[in-house]
Amino acid sequence: MALLAGLIPMLSIIFISFGSETAEVHQLDEDSKKCFFCHGSPVYEYVDTITGEKAVMKMYNELQIDPVEYSLATHGGFLCIDCHAPEYHEHPHPVSTKFETMYSCMDCHGGDETYASFNFELIEEEFMKSVHATELGDEFTCWACHDPHIYRLSDKSPGQLINRVARNNAACLTCHGDINNYAVLIEKELPDLIKSHSWLPNQSLHFRKVRCIDCHAATNDSILVAHQILPASESVRNCVDCHSTNSILMGSLYKHQVAEKRSKLGFYNGVIMNEAYVIGANRNYYLNVASVVIFILTLTGIAIHASLRIIHRKRTTHGK
Repeated sequence: MALLAGLIPMLSIIFISFGSETAEVHQLDEDSKKCFFCHGSPVYEYVDTITGEKAVMKMYNELQIDPVEYSLATHGGFLCIDCHAPEYHEHPHPVSTKFETMYSCMDCHGGDETYASFNFELIEEEFMKSVHATELGDEFTCWACHDPHIYRLSDKSPGQLINRVARNNAACLTCHGDINNYAVLIEKELPDLIKSHSWLPNQSLHFRKVRCIDCHAATNDSILVAHQILPASESVRNCVDCHSTNSILMGSLYKHQVAEKRSKLGFYNGVIMNEAYVIGANRNYYLNVASVVIFILTLTGIAIHASLRIIHRKRTTHGK
């Protein structure tokens, strides 16, 4: 395994290099580090059990796991065999392990009071109504969007909105931006996302600042992230739905922020002011009143000015 020996120091220092991350960093167990000797590298060394010959082979992308990302992931504190069959201790792995049953989120989180606040049961109900479940059936699972090896909760710290948007959209683009993954699940031509969103003003800005699910999923106040993905025909296309004081973004993208107490004397949607300005959604009571007063005074001034000119013209005319 000399070829992979370079992984050892990398696995040892990732906790120093990424100590400043806002996400929790998990210490890799010694047994898990052995797994990363192969699965953390683009290549691995294989020894033929019969001839004893050694061969260097390429690790398939779907079997390659970034040890840094794993250490930062929500499930990064688990041993590999906590979820995978104990037979994976054998190298090379027995063929039978390739067909092990894949766990679902509900196998661990269903009915567990520890995670009651996440409402996993409701998330499952929402997912089962989504186009992913109704059109793709059992072929589409939680793991299609949430890779258990790198998934982590969204960073709620100030200034991390763009990272959260990018991370969420990357999950969608894994299929909707990759013909190879898309073709495996659905027998349709991969749509041109730029063309299909051509109606959207300032398209690039929306793609950077808003998540796909903010327009393509039904909001639910009881869960943190929407899971009922809607058909494209039912997605949000009305600008006012976001650019208003009752912006749907308050129930989706900005739900992770501190709950806001709306006051008619302060900024509406003030939570949005923490990280972004949405035209039409950020308003202030005093500014609204002032603008109306100024508008009325302007109209009054114009009316008085016009009236005085008419009176002056009449007097001038009669004087002649």
